[in-house]
Amino acid sequence: MKYKGVILPHFYYADFVLFDKILFEGKACERLTDAHVKQVLNYLAVSKLKLGLLVNFGEDSLAWKRVVLEKRRGSTPDLQINPR
Repeated sequence: MKYKGVILPHFYYADFVLFDKILFEGKACERLTDAHVKQVLNYLAVSKLKLGLLVNFGEDSLAWKRVVLEKRRGSTPDLQINPR
């Protein structure tokens, strides 16, 4: 992983990358939390992808969130989360 021009000795693995465009992160927990969303945002930032799907198979019915990371010119990334 590279951060501000420095190669860091850390490795992060998303569950799946679909069509080289969509990061898929699957969970099996009671409910999705902000920490799960932040994890997807970190994966998106490092992978240079824009779209992530966070899916939880552990709830009574399937729960998912669509996470979009946008970079605006000259500013920090914008976050858009579309909860189901």
